[in-house]
Amino acid sequence: MPNLKLIREQQNLTQEELSEKSGISVRTIQRIEAGTSPKGYTLKTLAKVLDVEESELADKNIKTKIVSEVEKTAVPEEHDVDYSKIKIINLSSILFVVLPPLNILVPLILAGVLKQKNLLIKQIVSVQILWTILAPIVFMLGIFLKLGRKFTLVLIIAIVLSNVFIILRNAAEIDKNKKLYYRLKFNMI
Repeated sequence: MPNLKLIREQQNLTQEELSEKSGISVRTIQRIEAGTSPKGYTLKTLAKVLDVEESELADKNIKTKIVSEVEKTAVPEEHDVDYSKIKIINLSSILFVVLPPLNILVPLILAGVLKQKNLLIKQIVSVQILWTILAPIVFMLGIFLKLGRKFTLVLIIAIVLSNVFIILRNAAEIDKNKKLYYRLKFNMI
């Protein structure tokens, strides 16, 4: 049953690691990956440890579903991704942190000009959209607290610096691991 192998590999687990997490012997995992169908306790335990439905481990057609989903998402994106351009697009937001609409528009325009339309760009812009929505809300809450002008000034500086930090941290993560450190589980665009 190659489904177990695909699911295990998607979760970046070795057979030994899966064995440790599940309490099922490496030999049993090897047999299942070779084609033996898991049953009863073994099926339930593996499904629970891998956080999948039991039917996913038992379904013979899942291999093609998983492979086709991976091919659809991975191949086109990896082909078009230029991480140096993505880093430039991310850093372009820093120039406009005090002009919130531009911290969204400039990266979008740059993405079009540099022909970088992929998930990372969507995540970069989504983070900026969320920050642009939350920053005025936090600012207004700070004003309603009526803690004085000094507090308001400190709050404005903190809001701006938070976005600068997010942008710089994401740029460092793009350099180091080819992904974003601060990203959303969903896209706003």
